[in-house]
Order: sequence, then structure tokens, then C-alpha cells
Amino acid sequence: MFSVELYGRVRHACQIEGLSQREAARRFGLHRNTVRKMLAFSVPPGYRRTKPAARPKLDPFTSIIDGILEADGSAPPKQRHTAKRIYERLRAEHGYAGGYTTVKDYVREHRARGQEMFVPLMHPPGHAPADFGEAVAVIGGVRQKIHFFCLDLPHSDAGFVKAYPAERIEAFCDGHNAAFAFLGGVPQSILYDNTKLAVAGILSDGTRQRTRSFAELQSHYLFGDRFGRPGKGNDKGKVEGLVGYARRNYLVPLPDVPSFAALNAHLEQRCLERLDHRVRGQPRASASDWCATWLLCKPAHPCRTKPATAKPPGSPRSRSCATIGTTTRCQRPTATVRCWCAATSRRS
Repeated sequence: MFSVELYGRVRHACQIEGLSQREAARRFGLHRNTVRKMLAFSVPPGYRRTKPAARPKLDPFTSIIDGILEADGSAPPKQRHTAKRIYERLRAEHGYAGGYTTVKDYVREHRARGQEMFVPLMHPPGHAPADFGEAVAVIGGVRQKIHFFCLDLPHSDAGFVKAYPAERIEAFCDGHNAAFAFLGGVPQSILYDNTKLAVAGILSDGTRQRTRSFAELQSHYLFGDRFGRPGKGNDKGKVEGLVGYARRNYLVPLPDVPSFAALNAHLEQRCLERLDHRVRGQPRASASDWCATWLLCKPAHPCRTKPATAKPPGSPRSRSCATIGTTTRCQRPTATVRCWCAATSRRS
């Protein structure tokens, strides 16, 4: 086998000095086919198979193994076949006479082919994900579960958190109102999971049917919506990280406050303090960044509400962005302003 140094010299002679393959073969004392191979590979490629290795004992059973592994996709993760269990079944049920190592290698290769691949998420300026998290707090002397709304701006690493007694459409819409007021603007688009607060149903082609309240909120602020894949939290990993960060840092030790208003004042203060932290040696969004990039203008008023018409007992309640028993009346923003929410990227 020829050395890597010789590969480099031959490649340099042909590709940099301009020698032909015939001249390079004469200079280095090589066959022209060898020179051609060196130009095709930057390092010695080693032995290369022209076709897959034959497995005379296993090949008649590969379709059975493929079927077992495919059926495992719907089984609980902790009750799926190992290579050893597949080997035992092949011997007991199908008369397989080969060795365990051959089965193990095939199973490993099969799983590697079907393994999910990941690519880094990109966070363009002016776009945000949103989600709810759960925690425990003492409110008015009562220990209870709380639900907190999170909206994160990954490009500038700014975030907003607000707590509610329950994860309902009222909290969902009010969380948006409060987040936009805190940030001073409206993201161009927001990424959600497929929460029933926003999605009434998913059609066969993947199209989401919006709920009435979410459509009203969106019509008021005019932000775009995006939805992750069902059951794939890593599609919006940044806001999932904010949920965990808020739980570990804002809600430890357990808050003991007289009311949700006091708790939310504490959370808002912590969100403001977080803006002064440094990430990988770089500051987060600062006052000088507030006008760095474009976001949608926040309307002069949040989603306005008006009392709903009284309905007979037993009829469905009217819900909206603020409180039970109200309906939404929205105004359309007419301009855009520069806002700090999508400041120059702080993440590499």
C-alpha cells in the first residue's frame, strides 16, 4: 500500500503543477491506473468490496428480522427485541443454524440505517417558540400546582415567563398579551407544539385547524404560526430549555407568595435580570440592541374584551383572551417598528 505522503505528492503534481497522468506515472514510477486512483482518493482507500458480503446462513432469515424490527416500532421502548432475543426466536421458531454474532451485526446495521438524524436548529431574528411548563408553589398558604407560560426569543436569548392556576385558553392568550407587552413588540412568527389550545385538529395533509380563540389572537397581533411535529419536543428545544431553566432558577426554593400577582411580579423581575447575564462571554440583549432588528409593531391595546351575552344554564361558556365569559374584539396593527427582541445573534 502506498503512503499518504505519496498520495499527496502525486495529487499536487497533477492538480497544482498541471502534470498529466502519464507524466506523473513516469515521474513517480507508478502505473497510470494507480495515478488515476490517487487522484480519486485523498488517502489510501483500503480494501473496498464490490458487493455486500455473502451471508448464506443468515440471508434466508433477513426478511423475518426486518419484520420483527418493524413491528417493534409500535411496542413500548422497554419491551422491544434485543439482538439476543431475535437470535433466540430465529433458532426456536424458524430453525436458524447460524451464529449469534452474524445476527447481532445485521441488527446493528439495520438500526443504524433507520436512526433519526438531527441537524442544528436555526433561529432567525424576530421568531419565537412558546410553551407551557408545570411547577409547584405555595399561593396564599396553599401548596398547589401552577402552570407557567414561556415565550423565548432564541436569537437574542431573551425570554418571558408568567404563571397561572391552570393551562387554559384564558392563560394562553393572556400570556401572549403579557409577553408582547414585556418585549415591546410582536415576533414575526411563533412556534408551538400541537396544543389543543391552538389546534382544533390536524388534517390528513398535516394542515392545522386553528381554534377560534387562537385565530382571534392571531388576527389581532398578525404574527405567523408554526407547529412542531406531534410528539417531537426537540423541534422547539429552546423554549423547552427555558421551561426547565425557569423551574430550576426562578421557582427554587418553592415560592411562598400571597397571590399569583406577587408570583408574576417575581418572575418578571427575574426575566429582566436575566437580560444582563452573559452567554459564552457575550452579553444578552442590552439597551443598545433594542432597535437592532425588525419585529411587528405591538398594537396600542391588547386583545380587548367585552362582556358576553348571558346564556341559559347548561349552554357552552364563551371564552376569550382575558377571562371566562368574554369575547374578543381586536384591532389590527398598521406598521412595524424596530425592537430589541431579535437583537444581533448571541449564539454560535
